[in-house]
Amino acid sequence: MSRFVVTGASGLLGLNLSLLISTNDEVLGIANTSPLKGLPFEIQIMDLVNHNFEEEVLEIYKPDAVIHCAAIANLEECEKNPELAYLTNSVVPGEIAYQCSKRDVKFVYISTDAVFDGKSGNYSEQDRTNPLSVYAKTKRTGEENVQNQNAEAIIARVNFFGWSLSGTRSLAEFFFNNLISKNPINGFIDVHFCPLYVTHLSEILLEMIHADLSGTYHVVSSDQMTKYEFGCAIADQFGLDHSLIHPISVTRSNLKAERSLNLTLSSKKLSNDLNRSIPTTRDGIKQFFDDYQNGYAQKIRNYSFEN
Repeated sequence: MSRFVVTGASGLLGLNLSLLISTNDEVLGIANTSPLKGLPFEIQIMDLVNHNFEEEVLEIYKPDAVIHCAAIANLEECEKNPELAYLTNSVVPGEIAYQCSKRDVKFVYISTDAVFDGKSGNYSEQDRTNPLSVYAKTKRTGEENVQNQNAEAIIARVNFFGWSLSGTRSLAEFFFNNLISKNPINGFIDVHFCPLYVTHLSEILLEMIHADLSGTYHVVSSDQMTKYEFGCAIADQFGLDHSLIHPISVTRSNLKAERSLNLTLSSKKLSNDLNRSIPTTRDGIKQFFDDYQNGYAQKIRNYSFEN
């Protein structure tokens, strides 16, 4: 049985990943402030910027691997608080990567597809990055810090969706919540991406660790679509009215942080190195629906003290 530490354990990826790990292995979840209840794994509240991760986690828990999901991922929040975003998204990952390297602990850094400017698309791991927003710039610096401190680390550039603690953390939930309430909403017709269902992402991350991979990988779906098409696919899967989704250009939105338009990434390197096919977004939407039907979305929400 292996021992894992997952930071950002109350977030969308961190929670789903920790739940998956706990079915077969030991996991310690690290969360910043969000209290959780009834979890099948241990959780520790810690401010990673101001606490000593090595002394308080690595020395005591002695994990085999650390998966670093913790980040300030809200683009608008990063624009308002660039210094905190830099500390959280850039400095902390490098420090933990170094601490893991000293102790021969596998380290996985969760990065983002937004390290690219979105001017071309179908990016490979060798393509030049050019982040646009504060969030994307701090994540790219985080990648550099991790690479410099830990040559054996995995850097996973991701884009994902799924069921979250609050029910409001993913784009899929945004579409589902509004469509089921029959609220008219917008869907961007000029933003292309490759979102992977969070359970599929979690499974692949564990496969990457067990295969002892290292370096940068694009851990995204094997197909692509626009955010408008994604919303319509959610509607169709759940039998909801996709005419409620109004197709618009992102240039007509009131978002402050600059968005990359074409964040389609190639997952060929990942597929080759794991010797497996990578699920499509539509595969993920089907699983998103099946999990809802099986009560998984409510199960996730029940871990919150607010419910």
